[in-house]
Amino acid sequence: MEKSDEQTEVVLLAAGSYNPITTMHLRMLEEARDHLHSTGNYKVVKGIISPVSDGYKKKGLVEGPHRLSMAQLAIQTSDWIKVDPWECLKQDWTDTVAVLRHHQQQQRVDMNYGGNMDTFGYRETNKHKRDSNCQDVPEHNYLESRAVPQVKLLCGADMLESFETPNLWKPEHIVEIVSSFGLVCTARMGSDVRNIIYKSDVLWKYRHNIHLVEEWITHDISSTKIRQALRRGLSIRYLVPDPVLDYIKDHDLYSEESEEKNSGLILEPLVRNTKDLQ
Repeated sequence: MEKSDEQTEVVLLAAGSYNPITTMHLRMLEEARDHLHSTGNYKVVKGIISPVSDGYKKKGLVEGPHRLSMAQLAIQTSDWIKVDPWECLKQDWTDTVAVLRHHQQQQRVDMNYGGNMDTFGYRETNKHKRDSNCQDVPEHNYLESRAVPQVKLLCGADMLESFETPNLWKPEHIVEIVSSFGLVCTARMGSDVRNIIYKSDVLWKYRHNIHLVEEWITHDISSTKIRQALRRGLSIRYLVPDPVLDYIKDHDLYSEESEEKNSGLILEPLVRNTKDLQ
């Protein structure tokens, strides 16, 4: 498809447990970027992987530093995906909408201080001029001519379905996520994303802001199946990047014992949102 005269720059935010990160997670980002580019209306300038905090209290969730390290190893060869620790290293769980707000604000900061953008994985696009002290300062007229990249949440059909789980999400947060940021959704085999959207009044209302990614090469890899295979002593080679496999072996991750971590606990969003209703 031909490019439009003015493409909207997009940052794809992929939030999740990454317990562990798999090739599927990386393929989701690649497929989402391809889809948005194919419309001719968008240019994806960065992908962000944001592992959830230990405070999420999901059963079998190994410690955040391990999940961060594996994610960083997985994207070593990518020139556009980065791993961000902001959410993961917090002691408490952070609402997804707050993570989106944070990264949207970060795009504004990066633009205002464009000389540092390459540190975060961007090409240096902002021009500079010299002040009276021969210091580099942003060329503000140039900055004002560029729109701040839009942060969109990358998700799977399971996240859309989870919007209907009582107290898992605040209704106002769902509205803000879909209306103010937007979703880029990739579906696994057997998922009927369009039906999920149709059944939800909120998703239907903002369906123009939900981008459905067609999966040309299907796969059914999940972190849950990876952990199950590891517990059974089965090979997971080629299901996760080789450096991730080596890390799992070196740190002896994912055993029957680790799978019982947080067993009996309720997910933090359910606890928090239920308490807010009382």
